[in-house]
Amino acid sequence: MCTKNQKLDVKLIALDLDDTLLDRKAEISDENVAALRKCAERGIYVVLCSGRLEAGIAPFVRRLQIAGSEFGRFVIAINGCSVFDMHERRQILCNKVPGDILLKADELAREEGLQSQIYSTDTIYYGTLTPWIQMDIDLCKVKGAKADDYPAMLSKGSPKMLVPCNPETPEVVQALMERMRKEFGERAVVFTSKPFFLELLPSGCGKGEAVEWLCGRLGFPVSKAMAFGDGMNDESMIAKCGYGVAMKNANEHIKSVADFVTEFDNDNSGVGRFLEKFVL
Repeated sequence: MCTKNQKLDVKLIALDLDDTLLDRKAEISDENVAALRKCAERGIYVVLCSGRLEAGIAPFVRRLQIAGSEFGRFVIAINGCSVFDMHERRQILCNKVPGDILLKADELAREEGLQSQIYSTDTIYYGTLTPWIQMDIDLCKVKGAKADDYPAMLSKGSPKMLVPCNPETPEVVQALMERMRKEFGERAVVFTSKPFFLELLPSGCGKGEAVEWLCGRLGFPVSKAMAFGDGMNDESMIAKCGYGVAMKNANEHIKSVADFVTEFDNDNSGVGRFLEKFVL
């Protein structure tokens, strides 16, 4: 551990949103805001890193008021499938699941009585709207739209497919996850970001891979990066970054792969307090 006068050498901080930087009201505390602004002012890149679309991350960037700075210009969206440069207003990295895999995944989902959805930078597209797809649209606070020809849209590929189910029956997507993993093998990444959200990502894609890519683009190794997270979709960045930090409220597996565990949880400014103690 570091002392007050010997801080960690960090050049980039990657931050999960839900249950990490955000409290249970989906808000960023004043203490977290203050700490992250100080980091950006000291020349440390602050990168929000979420499963959400770019448009769903933007309100939290505005809350931090760092987007105009060189050190607040990047966000990592869709669980690492997209790296977005807010100064250039474009994706500088975009990975997609191939269309044939999406079409088969949608078929498997419908066999289980579920519907899928895919993503652009600002819109969730679907073939048939369900209460669970609407739940995710509301949670992400982005636009939702019915595709004119959903299979045709799937055939073009997408950074991410999500299959949501009733939160009271998470076993449905757990069973579907096993079917998809058997069907696709290493051709796609299949996991649950929440017990009732099944996600399909491109092979070799994750938050950790995106952070590593961005560090390389910026000219320093991922060993100089710090990552904060709480869930399974944060595992790759916590494992790859030189300083992997699990929240106090993280699941036990994430804590086991992290280098540090925060003293305070997401409802008590765990991120900001950790940064004040070990970085600032």
